[in-house]
Amino acid sequence: MADHLMEFHLVSNGRMDLNEFSKIAGQLAPYVDCIHLREKRRSAQEITSAVKRLKGESVPSENIIVNDRVDIACVEGVRGVQLAYHSIGPREVRKHFPQMLIGKSVHSLMEAQEAEKDGADYVLFGHIFSSNSKPGLEPKGMEALKNVVDAISIPVIAIGGITPQNVHEIRRTGAKGVAVMSGLLDAQDPIQVAQEYRKGWSI
Repeated sequence: MADHLMEFHLVSNGRMDLNEFSKIAGQLAPYVDCIHLREKRRSAQEITSAVKRLKGESVPSENIIVNDRVDIACVEGVRGVQLAYHSIGPREVRKHFPQMLIGKSVHSLMEAQEAEKDGADYVLFGHIFSSNSKPGLEPKGMEALKNVVDAISIPVIAIGGITPQNVHEIRRTGAKGVAVMSGLLDAQDPIQVAQEYRKGWSI
């Protein structure tokens, strides 16, 4: 497998105060590639304010991804949108916003193949390991991740229970990178932990 740098995504958890999230995201901006606002219960107004706060914390617009809300991503001029299973399809988004980076969250091989066919730029696949955000749900595991990576040609970003100690296993599947919530957001020293993820990837 060709050597590659980890694509590193920070994802908001939908529970944290958005001011607090923005501060942590601002600290981590130099160490991660993309910062996702994944706020299913927030209003359009709250999400728009959160995007503005991220920019105020020196997070570049090209590093911000908004979940589901294509309208906000477009109005705020950010990098892209992360589509869920219930969202508008990638093809529709691409038709109207050709410049936007479009990710799709998938939970099976078939969904990943559909996302690629529909024009997504990358998929977010998980959860890979047991995760606090998905208690009681069976993790997908490494074999399922490898199958997805092998079946599609667009980048696969793994999510769910990924730590600096197991991140090298993700790399071995050929996945392009990882997305992390609590691993960074609950850390005493998020910058140090972000560096540990990068170091773990290259082991």
